Amino acid sequence: MIYSIIASIIFAIGYFGIATEHKYHINKASWALLTGGLLWVVVAIAGISHDIVDHKLEETGYEIFSLVVFLLAAMSLVEILISCGIFDALRTKMLEYHMTNHKQFMVIMTASFGLSAIVDNLTATIIMIQIARKFFKDSNLLVAACGIVLAANAGGAFSPIGDVTTIMLWIAGKFTVSEIVFQGIVPSIVIGLVAYFMLVRKIDDSTSDDTPQSQPRHTFSLGKKIIIASAGMSFILPVLFKLIHLPPVLGILTGLGITWFLVDLIGTRSEESRLSLKIEELIQKTDIASIKFFIGILLAVSALSTLGVLDTVSEYVYGAEQEVGRVIVGNVIIGAVSAILDNIPLTAITIDILETTDAALWVLLAICVGTGGSLLAIGSAAGVVAMGLVKELTFKKYFQIAFFPALVSFLSGVAVWGLQWQIFM
Repeated sequence: MIYSIIASIIFAIGYFGIATEHKYHINKASWALLTGGLLWVVVAIAGISHDIVDHKLEETGYEIFSLVVFLLAAMSLVEILISCGIFDALRTKMLEYHMTNHKQFMVIMTASFGLSAIVDNLTATIIMIQIARKFFKDSNLLVAACGIVLAANAGGAFSPIGDVTTIMLWIAGKFTVSEIVFQGIVPSIVIGLVAYFMLVRKIDDSTSDDTPQSQPRHTFSLGKKIIIASAGMSFILPVLFKLIHLPPVLGILTGLGITWFLVDLIGTRSEESRLSLKIEELIQKTDIASIKFFIGILLAVSALSTLGVLDTVSEYVYGAEQEVGRVIVGNVIIGAVSAILDNIPLTAITIDILETTDAALWVLLAICVGTGGSLLAIGSAAGVVAMGLVKELTFKKYFQIAFFPALVSFLSGVAVWGLQWQIFM
């Protein structure tokens, strides 16, 4: 019992450090790794059987390998797409239409929603905010940034690769691709639409924002078209590999290998097709700190599980019997809590404590933790990066602009999921 209390205190301190990264500027990866390491020290001195510890570490090691390697490969592919100029071309194409502020906002939110389902919500937020800067300024830019966060989080919630949490749940076998897409897409669309209609009223259509009169048109050589197509297809391979009962991580690695091969092959044949950076340099640009954060979190959660702390948490949130109604309420609560506490460790904990095999309930969890974080700026990685990219977007400004739309859209998505549950389940 004493070791469980000590572990809980260590985890709480680590969680506080992670949640206050934006305030104290201590990287959350350092907090996660420190917390994970200390918790396993507690496990070591708690007198738990070496066989149990070894087995748990082997399990955790495989989980870490699958998630980290998947994310590393996906990030590398996105860097390749960025280097090819595909997103710059998208921005230029949008500028050609000279739309009103309201229409621009609609296009940017729609693009954020769709893009996040393909390249994950964090990457989509980074790309779309850079594009939004070319259309909006002042208060309109703040509203656009908030809209991008809400749309990206909603779009990532129904895709197996749209959010780190959905990747975790998918790799853990909690739902199939068809289950998360078909059961999650309507609630996610509703969340995005409600957020749009509530935020678009905050866009001032009477002002002229910073839209350049002309932009140079982007053209792609045959070599770059081949590389872009290969990188795009690489995101489909994990799904295909899963269908033949192979781990999704093998699919994304195979896609990266094919794309890397093509980059080197085309680069040696044609100077025109050569990327601006070597593939090795592109891979080095991936967010390694985030990878280390995920490692620390998974280590910490597995240690808590070994010490039995998660069993207590499970009874408190889901009840001893884990009845369906209690699980639904518990998932919604966890989604709301993810606005304050990082949704990645919350998801990792839930994977360990929730015993249901009903994929629909896991889809609800994905929707809740994916979009509940939109309530506050610090509740999702997309919100945190938005504050970093738009310096005027403070915690207070985000709350004033986005909290109520995020809350109403979140509850609307849960309600739509509930309606689906009643009709189809």
